[in-house]
Amino acid sequence: MSTALIATEQMLSQEPVVIRRRVKWGECDPAGVVYTAAFSDYVISAAELFYGALFESTPQRVKREHGFGTPTRGLTFDFSRSLWPDDDFDMTVIVKDIRTRSYVLDVTGRTLEGDIVFVACLTPVCVARSERKSIEIPPSFRSALEHYRQACAASVL
Repeated sequence: MSTALIATEQMLSQEPVVIRRRVKWGECDPAGVVYTAAFSDYVISAAELFYGALFESTPQRVKREHGFGTPTRGLTFDFSRSLWPDDDFDMTVIVKDIRTRSYVLDVTGRTLEGDIVFVACLTPVCVARSERKSIEIPPSFRSALEHYRQACAASVL
């Protein structure tokens, strides 16, 4: 019997960040359709992998070292189709907006054939970890977000 690790999530590229994910049976309702709440987990996981790619480290370590956190201020979805157990799909993370204390990530989920499954708009806010109050986006993080946004825009041209 093989002891290989079977991953349900894999980063395919870093500019833009594209994550391939496989739907697990436990993420689905008795009819076999992914629970709506599971999509939130998908998007938060994609954002965490995005942070790791930005800083080439683990996301929580980087944020801890810089003294800030990124709780969610807003999360919206627009669904186009369902997913079922064992479906593979890709999520692409794009920086849509960079504000003073928050920023907006668009996460688009697509089937492997390219059909849109969902579009999510995630708005984290930067907070001081020690005080849990909002702060301006730290300069190193703002710079990384801006660089990523420009690199992704250039790769589309």
